[in-house]
Amino acid sequence: MKTAVLGTGGGARAHTAKLLALGHDVYVGTRDPEATLARDEPDMMGNPPYKQFLAEHPGLTLLSFGDAAAAADDLVISGIDGHHAVAALSAVADRLAGKTLIDYAVPFVYQHETEHPWPTPWGVMPKLDPCDTDSLAEQIQRALPRTKVAKSFVTQEQTTVVDPQTVGAGDHTMFVAGDHADAKQRTTELLTSYGWSDILDLGPLVCARGMEMYAHMHSAIGFGLGQQFGGHFGIKVVR
Repeated sequence: MKTAVLGTGGGARAHTAKLLALGHDVYVGTRDPEATLARDEPDMMGNPPYKQFLAEHPGLTLLSFGDAAAAADDLVISGIDGHHAVAALSAVADRLAGKTLIDYAVPFVYQHETEHPWPTPWGVMPKLDPCDTDSLAEQIQRALPRTKVAKSFVTQEQTTVVDPQTVGAGDHTMFVAGDHADAKQRTTELLTSYGWSDILDLGPLVCARGMEMYAHMHSAIGFGLGQQFGGHFGIKVVR
């Protein structure tokens, strides 16, 4: 199966490596492939230069966002930063038409000014925009009406998303939301291949608002557990 991953950060790399291990033909999209391969320094999160990752995963193909999306049979995973996702995806809307797009970004705004900042071990907590009355996933769906958008993965670190067994022997819950039943089914099938057994369909894409807003709670739990960056834990919905 030909699958596209848009983005080259740590989360996108986790999905890329897992998909390759599962036998997918993976096409990774970046804004400028030449610029991505020319970087010699770690990115802002400390990930090694992408050319090193590419050398360690010879099965992947690095392309532009549009070319990677076009190469996918059906499934595209978006790891594009939430602040830039709508513009980047809108620019390649024709290449995404008719396909399933799984968005896992958080619409964080960094380095903002606020009267009551939330200090964290690494600075001030970013704010969410949109929040409450809209979501990034809904914005993407409106911008790409011919694409079937599903929201998932966002309530976990992506390294845990692709390997749920590393927490509680996999006994925790993953969520999915969307307005297209087939896109949610495709997302559920991918999660099952990743090793998830407890997948909760929250309903329409408007429920992405709750998933995105959970990002702050995820950080708070991580801080409470003494984990400064991200969080190696799961959450379980007990029925």
